Amino acid sequence: MPEAPVRGRPPWFVKHIINPLMLLTGGVPIVTVRGRRSGKTYRTPIYVVELGGQRYLTSPRGETTWSRNLRSTGELWLKVGGSEAHYRASEVPPAERAPIIAAYVAKWGQTRADFDKLPEAVDHPTFRLEPAGVGG
Repeated sequence: MPEAPVRGRPPWFVKHIINPLMLLTGGVPIVTVRGRRSGKTYRTPIYVVELGGQRYLTSPRGETTWSRNLRSTGELWLKVGGSEAHYRASEVPPAERAPIIAAYVAKWGQTRADFDKLPEAVDHPTFRLEPAGVGG
């Protein structure tokens, strides 16, 4: 799928203060993706939503580094609490994102302002997560 038309960046305070604290405390899920150019691994705290027994990631701020890397590699490691699992990710078509985004905002209300700024589903890369399996 092509990139979303809007590129998002976290505010300075979030990038330099909040995210490093979240990475240290593990208070929210941590996504690890491999860089699409560098091959290095990058860790990002991000909220996960479950809908209909399925896990999803969505980007409230639009196209981000983690979403471009995930689209390119198609795999990630998700750490929730003390447990980490390997997943394959497939991008959800924009026409199917509305219920996922609604569930995301209902669960993580603090992200509402980001979705209000970018009300179109096409602006929010959204990925369905499937367990990669043993040795995957």
